[in-house]
Amino acid sequence: MRDGEVQDLLAFAAVAKLRSFRGAAARQGTSASTLSAAVRRLEARLGVRLLNRTTRSVAPTEAGARLLERLDPGLREIVSALDSVNGFRERPTGTLRLNVPNAVARLILPELIAAFLETYPDIRVEVRAEDGFIDVLGAGFDAGIRYEERLEQHMIAVPIGPRQDRMVTVAAPSYLQRHGRPSHPNALLGHRTVRHRFLHGVALPWEFERAGEVIKVSPPAVLETNSLELQRAAVIAGEGIAMSFEGFYRDLLASGAIQEILEDWSMPFSGPFLYYSGRKLLPAPLRAFIDFVKALQPPRKG
Repeated sequence: MRDGEVQDLLAFAAVAKLRSFRGAAARQGTSASTLSAAVRRLEARLGVRLLNRTTRSVAPTEAGARLLERLDPGLREIVSALDSVNGFRERPTGTLRLNVPNAVARLILPELIAAFLETYPDIRVEVRAEDGFIDVLGAGFDAGIRYEERLEQHMIAVPIGPRQDRMVTVAAPSYLQRHGRPSHPNALLGHRTVRHRFLHGVALPWEFERAGEVIKVSPPAVLETNSLELQRAAVIAGEGIAMSFEGFYRDLLASGAIQEILEDWSMPFSGPFLYYSGRKLLPAPLRAFIDFVKALQPPRKG
């Protein structure tokens, strides 16, 4: 098989998976017209239509879906094999694609990614911040970052960032003056709150723990949003009580703009992990990132 034929197959697979010429072009660093020409060449060579195209959508035909199903494992191996040569370069190149929670994107990645790009200037990084649980490989990512209870099974996990975190419950002094300070998690049921609602429509209960006792409550909310900035603004304005990662509110707590409540019900938990497939051939950008992350972790004691 000639190199051009392999490239046409890769172009078809990228478009078929994302169901978008523009999206596939952005991911592959090329143009939509280049991918369209590659798919047309492949269809002409095979004598069958592989993609149904309209002005609004792209979808595999039955033949295209069958071809993608059979091609996908082999193409992944070809890409991995070609990428293995990257390891012999003086500096690895390519794109690293990460899927991470919003908390990690805001609190851990800014300094880490800046330092990584400084160390590996020929690597390009794509980060999608979302709180849902997805199949990272199936969605086209090289790796994900999640907290321990949400790690995918059969994946390799590497600690990243601080090894302990904590959820804090906070309110502005003005709110506490008007509504009082709750002394027990159940008392939150009579308070106004600002709650995080995930994109898939779920607002999780707030969980508290003290001396082995676990309490979950779903207090009434005056604001539910996935926007961290809106949550902070509402808390500062005294609109309600919020619960979130300590890092989101550390600056406001230090300045006295807000106060922590129910401190003795806030237990630390494990920090996040970088996780990825245990396949033998890893893309060079991912290998470099794994080594970079491992080098930042303090040595184990004992």
